[in-house]
Amino acid sequence: MQNLYKNITLIAFVLGALINNTMAQQTPTFSEYNYNPYLVNSAFAGLAPSAEIGISNTETFNQFEGSPKSFALSFHTPLNRGKIGLGAGLIRDEVGVTTSTSVFATYSYKIFFDTKKNRPYWQIYTPNSFSFSISPGVQQYQENLLELGIMDDPNFAMNINATIPTLGLGFLLNLADVYVGFSTPNVIGDMLVSDDNVEIYVPYYGYLGYRFFSSKFEELMIKPNLLLKYENGAPFQADVNIAVSFRNRFELGTGYRTNSSINLLAGVYLFKNIRAIYSYNLATNDSPLGNTHGIIATYRFGEGFSRD
Repeated sequence: MQNLYKNITLIAFVLGALINNTMAQQTPTFSEYNYNPYLVNSAFAGLAPSAEIGISNTETFNQFEGSPKSFALSFHTPLNRGKIGLGAGLIRDEVGVTTSTSVFATYSYKIFFDTKKNRPYWQIYTPNSFSFSISPGVQQYQENLLELGIMDDPNFAMNINATIPTLGLGFLLNLADVYVGFSTPNVIGDMLVSDDNVEIYVPYYGYLGYRFFSSKFEELMIKPNLLLKYENGAPFQADVNIAVSFRNRFELGTGYRTNSSINLLAGVYLFKNIRAIYSYNLATNDSPLGNTHGIIATYRFGEGFSRD
């Protein structure tokens, strides 16, 4: 059975490659973007009142060779009374014979507004701000095509190993109730790629969310949000989600990703400084890759995730 799954994966990969004259790299959409939004929009760097470290891992339940895997590690911190944010991240994705590893650093700057609004006592409130960021980095892209064993086809005659300089941009308007942002991890595309056989598809993200709360239900906060992703060569994608948080102790959420999956999550806050979120994505099509699951853990320094 494992060999059957492996063959299905390889066939799907080969068909995708044959449709395109050159190998094309695409980017994932992170199931946990609400709990480490810095990975999607670097303008979040330094938005929290103290430094944060985040680590996440996502895999399919079908543990056959070549199944998709994703790992991310990030750090960001505020400086100069929150006006400046610095950050760094590492993202590694594996699917089939393709491996992509990206590292980047971030500088963000915030413009604060004087308006204020009362929030539940257990929330950490970041003053209203507009932030923008720049994230230089590098991506290492590898395709071990010779492992496929395809003969007499020049598209699979050699492995691909490319170095891709990247430059990300991010913008974020963060208010007490609503936030909206736009970002891309690589605005320069394939201008500086080291291998002409690699075609870069640049993703663009739009991010919108709202924080509902009521003085009658001060213990709860309801957080609907929307992530839009556009990438040339891939279907337009939207994530619609909603989560309910209980006083920074635990939360539950659900959502839908267009043409892909139903999203479920559950999380707990531990020892004031640690948050752990488990996500489960139930596939809504007949993809042989099936369902995925992942976990993201965040450590926030200082006062951590305030409860009182």
